[in-house]
Amino acid sequence: MANLMMLRLPSSLRSFSVSASSSSNGSPPVIGGSSGGVGPMIVELPLEKIRRPLMRTRSNDQNKVKELMDSIRQIGLQVPIDVIEVDGAYYGFSGCHRYEAHQKLGLPTIRCKIRKGTKETLRHHLR
Repeated sequence: MANLMMLRLPSSLRSFSVSASSSSNGSPPVIGGSSGGVGPMIVELPLEKIRRPLMRTRSNDQNKVKELMDSIRQIGLQVPIDVIEVDGAYYGFSGCHRYEAHQKLGLPTIRCKIRKGTKETLRHHLR
């Protein structure tokens, strides 16, 4: 069995383990930040854990999605998507093309920059 790297994740995801060799971007998952875990964390999240509330109102440029799929296949994801964590739920508002490229490639996880937010923060992004 491959070496598994257990990440320090929010309690709602502690049962997940991520293999560095199966990272969607070809590099080991990274956690924490220069602020010792107080600021944003960079982690691989399962796609199904990320809610995309704006997907119904926006469409992606399919040429851009295809270009990203090719790039991700060749060199991995270079820029994590931004995710807001509110009460244990994860909401993605940026990285729509990168998210769809991961879906179409059949990748189970995507590298995310997670920031804590409040319900008010969430309402602000939904406007």
